[in-house]
Amino acid sequence: MGDTGRHQQCPQCPPTGADQMPRLALYALIVCVLAVAAAVVSFMEGSWLGVVWVLLAGLSSNMCWYYVKRAKQQKSVTG
Repeated sequence: MGDTGRHQQCPQCPPTGADQMPRLALYALIVCVLAVAAAVVSFMEGSWLGVVWVLLAGLSSNMCWYYVKRAKQQKSVTG
């Protein structure tokens, strides 16, 4: 019915042994990369608005680490 947020491998896919990155962590990582790119462009143009982009990059990187750490902790608890 709905997406539960858990990754289910397809039956045809062989196990890789590598853990999948949680979806929210991936989104936060994408936002972080885009914010860094926006900060670079903003500073290159001489705008101080880049400071806001740097702060957003810091926030999103912390969110990424949080979601990765939380997923690892939940995986160790559930086995």
